[in-house]
Parts: sequence; structure tokens; C-alpha cells
Amino acid sequence: MFTRIDHIGVAVEDLDPAIKLYERSFEMELVHRETVESQGVEAVLLDVGEGHIELLAPLGPDTPVGKFLARKGPGIHHVAYSVEDIDKALEQAKAIGLKLIDESPRTGIRGSRVAFVHPAATGSVLTEIVQPAEDH
Repeated sequence: MFTRIDHIGVAVEDLDPAIKLYERSFEMELVHRETVESQGVEAVLLDVGEGHIELLAPLGPDTPVGKFLARKGPGIHHVAYSVEDIDKALEQAKAIGLKLIDESPRTGIRGSRVAFVHPAATGSVLTEIVQPAEDH
């Protein structure tokens, strides 16, 4: 089902200092910055190998990432896996009984199609399934 790790999502309170940390300390290149209103975040992607680190800053305290930060503080938010066909991956996940947050895909960063698997189904790890947009 999964073809590779697409990205690791990291919740941060302020993007700019976090970007500087990853660029200076780990020599990662910032490749994309976008506000994803539907998910309540401003997000950036930094390249690492074939995948990315996605830094997520909430647009407000009542967003999913805002609530995460209030409960747990900054840190790893989710692991995202790339798939070729997200509709097929969601069908497979449902067929084996995984609890899904998203029954159907929504639009993610860079026009990708994404869906989340509930942490209760994956050993307390929020898992994102990503079908990258055709041009990425």
C-alpha cells in the first residue's frame, strides 16, 4: 500500500525560528511554504533525502494543530506515507478495519490528496496517507 515515507509532520508554535533551526542545524532546504486554510495551518516543506520534514504552525488555538500544541507542546505531530492511489489505500484500510479520521481524501499541501488514520488504529501515531499531486 505505502510506497515510501512522504514526510514527518512537526508541530511548531512559530515557523520562522523553526525554519532557521532546520536550515542552519541540519542543512535542509526550504522548498515550499503554504497556508492550508482547510486544515488550519501554515506549513513548510524542507527536503531531506527523498522525503520532507513538514513544519506546521496553527492558524489559531481551535485548529487541530493548535489543540495538539496546547495538549502536548511542540514536536512530532504525524508520519505521512505516500501512495499511488489514495482511494484504493482508503478502501484497503477500511477493509482491514482501521479507524479513519477521513473516509475520503481532502486537499493537502501542494495540491496533494490526503487522509488521516486515527492514532487509536496505529499505536498512538497519527498517520497521514498522501497521494502527491501529479507535478510533485
